[in-house]
Amino acid sequence: MKISFHTDAFNSAVFSFEKALQWAEKNDVHFIEPGVIDGVSWIHGLGYFPHVSLAEDPMKMRKKLESYGVSLSQIDSAFPLSGDDGLYFGVPYVLKSLPWAKIAGCPNIATTDGLKKPAGFSDVEALELMRRAYGTIVETAELYGININIEVHGYFTTNPDLLELMLDFIDSDRLGLNLDTGNSFIAGNDPVEFCKRFIGKIKHVHIKDVSESLAATMRGKDTGIGISHSAIGEGVNAGNIKTILRLLKEYGYDGYISMECEGMGGPLIERSLAWVRATLKELGIPEEKEPEFCD
Repeated sequence: MKISFHTDAFNSAVFSFEKALQWAEKNDVHFIEPGVIDGVSWIHGLGYFPHVSLAEDPMKMRKKLESYGVSLSQIDSAFPLSGDDGLYFGVPYVLKSLPWAKIAGCPNIATTDGLKKPAGFSDVEALELMRRAYGTIVETAELYGININIEVHGYFTTNPDLLELMLDFIDSDRLGLNLDTGNSFIAGNDPVEFCKRFIGKIKHVHIKDVSESLAATMRGKDTGIGISHSAIGEGVNAGNIKTILRLLKEYGYDGYISMECEGMGGPLIERSLAWVRATLKELGIPEEKEPEFCD
């Protein structure tokens, strides 16, 4: 499997994206998952933001990634698609991300729903809105050869029955699942059963642990974790993560597992990386370190 990490680990440390690449190079990590913004902002321009802008030249970005021995596992374009704003803002945002991802050599784009049920919509109405949104997005994604992954994160996607309906919106191999071990857990689900049910649809995985205190106060009351303050392997979700990695191995999954946690500028995510690597070794799962670019 290919170990990646979401650069939101370095939000609080106000890293630049290049500093996140330097961390990857230092720690022998060869895959990276940034968020993308449509446009620029002062915090991005001054180098205090560890994500990338669609205004940046994607071919120059590809060359920069190559210089660090890194490629993109996924870009995060997860503007919620479950309300009116999803059609007006989310769809154009993802569509603009597609040619950028293609040139930058990125195989996956993350999308999702909102954390809460959208006001003024029944479940049926919101699902129909998302069906239309994903229809447009996936039709274009097929032209570019990019996977559109639905991330487990919100009101609809953390409900397995509703998520199943979403994954059946379009009959296309380009529509897949970004399994999130932490969000499925905090929503009150069993992440292992979640993985078993959707294992054939998984194209990218977020590995996220949950602290005991957060689980005690928020499990079953929320649908997503903005950033986990537990190192992977040190929280109450560690056993589930290990079982999921074993299930993925048995299924033949050899794709990306992207670490998500508060990095504390390095120490917390480095403990996470050590645990993930030790667990892969324990399970007999080779770590793939050769960067690969989608062409």
